[in-house]
Amino acid sequence: MSAAHTVLQAGGRVLLLDKSPFCGGNSTKATSGINAAGTRTQRLEGNPDTAEKFEEDTAKSAAELLRPELVHALAFTSGPAVDWLCDSFGMKLDTLGRLGGHSNPRTHRGGAGGQFPGMMITYGLMDAFEQINEKDASTAQILNKANVTELLTDDSGNITGVVYTKGGNSFTEHGPVILATGGFAADFSDNSLLASVEQKWQNLEAWKTVPDNLLPSLRDLPTTNGPHCTGDGIKMSLKAGAGTRDLHFVQVHPTGITDPTDPDNKVKRLAAEALRGEGGVLIDREGYRFVNELGKRDYVSGRMWTQDRAPYRLLLNSKAASNIEWHCKHYEDNGLMKKMSGSDLAKEMGIDYNTLSHTLDKYSASAVKNAKTGESDEHGKLYFKSTPVSADDDFYVAHVGPIVHYCMGGVTANEKGEVLTDSLEKINGLFAAGEVIGGIHGVNRLGGSSLLDCLVYGRLSGASAAQYLLSNLSAGNQIGDANTNNAPAAIAEKVVVEANTTPYTMAQVQQHTAANDCWVVVDNKVYDVSEFLDEHPGGKKVITNNAGKDATVQFHMMHAPSILPKHGPELQVGVVVPAAKL
Repeated sequence: MSAAHTVLQAGGRVLLLDKSPFCGGNSTKATSGINAAGTRTQRLEGNPDTAEKFEEDTAKSAAELLRPELVHALAFTSGPAVDWLCDSFGMKLDTLGRLGGHSNPRTHRGGAGGQFPGMMITYGLMDAFEQINEKDASTAQILNKANVTELLTDDSGNITGVVYTKGGNSFTEHGPVILATGGFAADFSDNSLLASVEQKWQNLEAWKTVPDNLLPSLRDLPTTNGPHCTGDGIKMSLKAGAGTRDLHFVQVHPTGITDPTDPDNKVKRLAAEALRGEGGVLIDREGYRFVNELGKRDYVSGRMWTQDRAPYRLLLNSKAASNIEWHCKHYEDNGLMKKMSGSDLAKEMGIDYNTLSHTLDKYSASAVKNAKTGESDEHGKLYFKSTPVSADDDFYVAHVGPIVHYCMGGVTANEKGEVLTDSLEKINGLFAAGEVIGGIHGVNRLGGSSLLDCLVYGRLSGASAAQYLLSNLSAGNQIGDANTNNAPAAIAEKVVVEANTTPYTMAQVQQHTAANDCWVVVDNKVYDVSEFLDEHPGGKKVITNNAGKDATVQFHMMHAPSILPKHGPELQVGVVVPAAKL
């Protein structure tokens, strides 16, 4: 889920070490939803989906699948895992969507007004963890800004703990270790894992139809990944004897959004696949469709390169936008989507309105034909939603293009989350969950399965690590030297920061819009977030777009209610009052 390591200590404490200021990593930004088959939500809707169908879809997308047992575990435990989120943590995942490559609607998210699923799931789980911590600090602890640098081993090669740094000091912790460090798609340096797999990536079967002169290198592309995604867990595992699987299978997502005010930024936001699932249409710069919008991600990205008619635009008509209004509003508020009429769109593109009209009329006719005969359109599209689409309508529009998104390759592990050597022998004491595991998705991950592999393998690896710890304790075996643990004091008393209630008018707040003097208002409270910009998991642009403004709606769209009470007081500089009261 993030750049995190979990250490299960022999005394029973679970220690979560995260090198970022906040837990959650890229998972917090996932907006399309989480896949699962056989859930209560599906049964209530009469959805005939099964784990077998999900497994088949995943295997088909993976193409060069080498580890079917990983896919089986993912598909067959998906339903119970998502029901567990709803039942045990009160998460609302009652709306279904169909993303590219899925034979049934199985991507779960909240309905209108609910939080984005990535934020809901990660913060819901972390809140529960923190509640355990607050009740009994000897049971659970989180340390942020703690950078793990080494896996400790004994003479037999078993993993016995970690070395990490925090606040300029080095510490050790002993116990079995679970890696949840994500991928490596934010490290573009010459000695990065990304650089080491570029040549193999170029030779993937998925790109054979793309002319050589149009296929970019991975490091020339932008990324959706936060700066923590540098492959730390993979690199440390290699030193400890772990194998790797499919490192060159790096996914390029077709719909990274270009910010018109900052088009060359290396880190971009993603236009969620859910937008296309609700009926989004892709057109090239001349106003023509060129692809099945619900095709697999490698196929859609490949078509963009082969077509070579950027900029590409993603259009959502009024019906599609209303189905996923919260997403559209979020992108619009951040300057990434623009609402406009069909005629204004044609003018902006510099094309004849009739060209756009013909493209959308042809698409709508294909949808009618599909409903009658079940036939696909000329691009192979079988599932049409939010039709008819007419140029007379209003649209939400975004500029989109291929972007490095997800690493399907990672450490070798089995269906229990146990890390293996290249010869498939277990490395005792080392476990993994999420994107750091290689082989789950083959050459191409299905949309909606990233949150799922965090959830499924988080549960599986957690159970395996606990069983490993208990079996060692039962046998009288000590994992590492418990006497050498020298971590920061087990949860020192929290410093209570009094909220600043200095009164400001909105006119005064509006004077603070610079990056080094950035104020925002949430729930009538004024926060100076200048020093927090570089640490914001969603990137600084999300905040600076709201500098000097009331960002209450935008904040609650993306964040759990518990965030501000925990982290807000130290940033609060005042409260908003009407000008007449000053």
